[in-house]
Parts: sequence; structure tokens; C-alpha cells
Amino acid sequence: MNLLKILDQLSDDKFFTTETSRAGSLSQLTNFGKKAALAAIPVGLGSFMATSAKAETTAVSGFAAASALVEALKLALTLEYLEDEYYRRGLAQSGLIPGADRVVFQQISKHETAHVAFLKAALTSLGEMPGAQPNFDFTAGGNFQPFSDYQQFMTLAQAFEDTGVRAYKGQAGNVASDKGVLQAALQIHSVEARHASKVRRMRANKGWIELANGGNMPPATDPVYAGEQNVTQAGYNTSTLFGAAAGSASFDEILTGDQATAIASLFIA
Repeated sequence: MNLLKILDQLSDDKFFTTETSRAGSLSQLTNFGKKAALAAIPVGLGSFMATSAKAETTAVSGFAAASALVEALKLALTLEYLEDEYYRRGLAQSGLIPGADRVVFQQISKHETAHVAFLKAALTSLGEMPGAQPNFDFTAGGNFQPFSDYQQFMTLAQAFEDTGVRAYKGQAGNVASDKGVLQAALQIHSVEARHASKVRRMRANKGWIELANGGNMPPATDPVYAGEQNVTQAGYNTSTLFGAAAGSASFDEILTGDQATAIASLFIA
């Protein structure tokens, strides 16, 4: 069993069709995850597990790489927990999301549920117990009312998706020790980027980020866009040809693990 096959099954929209309830789907998913955790995984995690005994005598750098991999997956799971719960609550709030937009958020919600399940299965495959979902406060201490104001719901949706995109990039180096996980993380990252672009356009913003602000966003979301004004890449000033806005938009910046954790912590009770 390959981790990428797990992701393929979880990404199949048929998995969440009316043929089964969401509870039924998640029940199937639980069994699927258990089987995956016990199965031989020839790419990535399997090779890591197969050599775990030898890892005890390897250099400290090997242990550090494994530790970094686990911590990256845990961070990703926290962010996916946040998004999954956010859309779940929004869709459950009667009258919040207009009918024309509802189908979009239903689809995004299914993706986030699949991402959570995949990351939990990945951690289990590594012999790690996935952390429980935190208790989220999406008002961030009273600063937002996303479930009674659709515009605020959209604002936070954009902030969460933009955070996810930058955070996945920031962890690329930490998961690079396992090619299977790296490839799966990139597959999730590109989907998160599509979510971000779609939500941004629904808010009448450009699909990409220019300079420091995410586009029509309140100051409370500034940490999400910190550093995006950078126009220098590998020593080259990308604004030379087309100006700072285009130079900035041509390259997305990362969020470090600490930065992403700080943003998520604003919404954890």
C-alpha cells in the first residue's frame, strides 16, 4: 500500500457522494486508515519504518530529519483541522452561505476532510499518535463573527487558505527526507492553492498575492501576509522588469512553522 494511493482514494469525490453518509464515509475511512497503517508502504514511510531499528545507531542528523518530518505533519494536521472544522460549521449555519456559493464550500469542505484523514493516517504509519482536534474559537477572542456575517466568513476563509499555502511551502525542507510524504504534501499544497485562488476571486481579489496585503483584508490578518512584499529571489530583484507588484506576485513567500503556529493559535481556545 502506497501513501499516494491513500491520497488518491481520499481525493475521490465519489467517496463523499450521497451513496453513503458523511459518518459512514468516515467510518470507512477509519478502517481504511488502520489497514494502511499496518500495510507495507514501499515508497517513503515504508522505507523509513523498515529501517527504524538501524536509525538508533545512525547519526543525529537522521534522527533530526525524522523528528522534523513528524513535526511538519503535526503542524499540517493542525491547520487542516482548523479548515475542516471552519467549513463544517459554516455549512451547518442556516442562511449564512448563499446558495450560489454553497456548492463551492461544500467541495472545499470535502477536500479538507480528506486532508485531515490522510495526515492522521500518515502519522499513524510513522508510529505517531495523531493529536486530537483542538477546540477552535473562530471569533479569535471576539475580533470576528464569521458565522453570522458572510463577508467575515469569506475573509477568514481567504486568510486560512492563504496561510495553508504558505505553511506547506515552509515545511517542504522538513519533509524532503521522505519522498513519498513530500510528493503527497505537494499534492495537498496545490489543492490548497486552488482553494485560495477561488476564494480570493469570490471576494473580488486577484487570484495571487501582491505586495504586503492579501487584498481587501483587515489588519488582524496581517500575520498571514508578513513578508509577501519581498521582491528579491536568489539575489535577483524580480521587480526590475515589471515593477514591485509583479515581482512580488511572481514568487509566493513561505511561512515558517513558528509563524504558521502563531496564526493558528489565534483561533485555538
